[in-house]
This record gives sequence, C-alpha cells and structure tokens, in this order.
Amino acid sequence: MLVRLLYTSRAVDPTQSAIDSILNSARQHNHEQGVTGILVYGGGVFMQAIEGWRQVISDLYGTIQRDPRHTDVMLLHYEEILERRFGGWTMGLVDVGRVNASVLLKYSERAELDPYTVSGKVSMALLEELMATASIVGHA
Repeated sequence: MLVRLLYTSRAVDPTQSAIDSILNSARQHNHEQGVTGILVYGGGVFMQAIEGWRQVISDLYGTIQRDPRHTDVMLLHYEEILERRFGGWTMGLVDVGRVNASVLLKYSERAELDPYTVSGKVSMALLEELMATASIVGHA
C-alpha cells in the first residue's frame, strides 16, 4: 500500500553544507528504498513530503525523528494514496529563498515557510502550487 507523509522540522545546523548533506543522504536512501518526494527549505525550517510503501515510510519517519540534524519534528499530514504525486523525484528541492513571496503569502500570514502555524492541508496545497509554478529543482 502506498502512502504519503508530510512533516516539518527545524535544522540544527542551517548552513548550506549541512542542508546539502541532508539532501544528498535523502536522495541516496530514497532511491534504494523506492521513496519519492520533495523537500522544501527556508529560514531554518524543513517541510518534506515522502511517498512509498507504508512500512518503508513509517521506518523512514522514525529515522528522521531520531536524526540529530533535525529538531521539533512534527507530523503534518498522512494518507493512503492510489498513486505517487512526486514520482519524478527521489527528492526534489525547493529553496524558499527563490520563491515569489506572493506564493508564500497565499498560504501563510507572512512570506516565509512556517508549516507549524498552518494545517497539513494548507501545507500540501503549498506543495502543489510549488510544483505547478515549476519551483522545484534538483530533479534527481
């Protein structure tokens, strides 16, 4: 059974090299496990959607919760799915710093990534818009 999980967390180390390290490990692990998704990053905050088989996603989320590179890990949304939405990416990347502020304001009080203050449905809607506006890079 395929599932999609959306979570948010804060980066313990917000440097570019630390973010690149997280992205590279996600891409390698995800490819091996058949996981697809997108990682949104901005202002020290991650929001990530991951898709794959239920047990694989459950195990991966447990690993993320224990990962010392993340803090304040929070589940935003979880659902069974019929098909993958992010099937083209082992881990697509959205750098919020390169997104038009009006896109963020459409889904939030301020023009910044803050999934802690909105619902999981709003966060998924933001991801859909980022895909529709071609804001995703790193199609590895």
